[in-house]
Amino acid sequence: MNYKYIPKGVCSREMNFEIEDGVIKTLNVVGGCNGNLKGISSLLSGMKVDDAIKKLKGIECGYKNTSCPDQIAKALEKYLQESA
Repeated sequence: MNYKYIPKGVCSREMNFEIEDGVIKTLNVVGGCNGNLKGISSLLSGMKVDDAIKKLKGIECGYKNTSCPDQIAKALEKYLQESA
């Protein structure tokens, strides 16, 4: 299933997931720190949604109370709610 999320409070503008059977197949992030987000996307490929949420939730960026990884976790939580 393809899932699109618009993050809040970070530099990235859009997150596009491909999720199959509870596993992240791909993640493409528009905007933000390109190299870092490509690395995060690569690390998440093949990871269970629940595991990704546990690893990324609550990470902050500088003075912000969120970050792109935290927004990925929020997107995945929303995905789980909507797909239940």
